[in-house]
Amino acid sequence: MSKKAIHSEAAPAAIGTYSQAIQVGNLVFLSGQIPLDPATMELVEGDFEQRARRVFENLKAVAEAAGGNLDQIVKLTIFLTNLDDFATVNRVMESYFGKPFPARAAVGVASLPKGVDVEADAILAL
Repeated sequence: MSKKAIHSEAAPAAIGTYSQAIQVGNLVFLSGQIPLDPATMELVEGDFEQRARRVFENLKAVAEAAGGNLDQIVKLTIFLTNLDDFATVNRVMESYFGKPFPARAAVGVASLPKGVDVEADAILAL
């Protein structure tokens, strides 16, 4: 098995001991993305929808760095500190993904890195 690290300047740099993504064969495992602006490494200001959009923009940048796109994501996991935001995530997702949508889990959690309220990771099939 050969692992290849994927990196994009258009997504936030890793803030820990992980890669933005790892490719093994035709699968790419995208690390969790939070609403960080890659240019400033600061959290996106605004409402929940703006933060969710930044998460998907970050995932998109990493997917593209791997030679793919969001429609090649086969599994998506979304972490929310407030499940009342679930409907907004669905609306935002519809603007980023075509049908068939990826398999998905939405998980309510007590907290996320940097105190954010949304994070998502994914598996991409090239």
